Amino acid sequence: MVENSPNESRLRSEWRQFASIPMVFSAERRIPGSWQYTINRHQRDVYLQVNEQAILFYNYHGEPVHRFLELSFCIIGQAYCQQAHVNCESCRLEKNSRCLEQRDSVDLITFRFEPIHLKNLLRGEEMDAESDAILHFRHQHTFSRPLQITDNIRQTLESILNNSYSDKLENIFINAQTQILLLYCLESMNTLREDEVPACKFLSYMEEREKIIRARAILLEHIGDPITIKELSRKVAINECYLKKGFKVMFGTTIFDFYQDQRMEHARYLLYEKGMTVSEVSAQLGYSSISHFSTAFKKHTGLKPCELLRG
Repeated sequence: MVENSPNESRLRSEWRQFASIPMVFSAERRIPGSWQYTINRHQRDVYLQVNEQAILFYNYHGEPVHRFLELSFCIIGQAYCQQAHVNCESCRLEKNSRCLEQRDSVDLITFRFEPIHLKNLLRGEEMDAESDAILHFRHQHTFSRPLQITDNIRQTLESILNNSYSDKLENIFINAQTQILLLYCLESMNTLREDEVPACKFLSYMEEREKIIRARAILLEHIGDPITIKELSRKVAINECYLKKGFKVMFGTTIFDFYQDQRMEHARYLLYEKGMTVSEVSAQLGYSSISHFSTAFKKHTGLKPCELLRG
């Protein structure tokens, strides 16, 4: 049995105080070998003292199957609509100044990553020694560490909580944002001095960074319709070389690896959650043959597509 570390025990203890407070929203996603998340939104009690917290929990066990990395957050400042009628559907999970029924909330959010998923995310990536040790489970003991809730982390969490996507598009969006969240958390844990942070000079201009962000969004829009880097660079009006370098600096991965990761994670979702056949998923993701898709899927997940099919 794994014992909780002091940070983990404190967070669990503080979260228990919300058990008696009304929950106004709850969501959960659990797919074998992938990321998992739970979101519990509670009505905020003005008489209850709440502190924002973020903790990285590293769970090491003798058997690899029992190991995982978990990010837990307690976030305040979000709002929800107290009414459930149709006129307020657009503001149930986000701030809306025109809504007269807005109430403050406390969001308890947990993301869990399994070793096989982390391994696929980090192929060939260069990182500092501590991040490498954590993500490859080199530490042989369980521990937790507090995280600073940076602006990047807060904005990413808000984008996950307040996204307007549904069904398959929501899965693609949250999958991408979850990876970015993990990257930001590692950065907050291992903050570098400004002169040590790798950068491209052209990224000092907001309009150039927006082009890279737009390129990432276009990749997500083309999950089932592969797009070349040349076509992508034309769409966002940036040099191919700058696009590749800027993407790596901003998102910590190459364009190809990011795109392939998103496709395979979406394939996992379609197979396991939506119950689609291997041939249907292969066609939807734009593969020329089922065998090519199956090979790519096994390389990424360590599983054959048929292993995720529901019986």
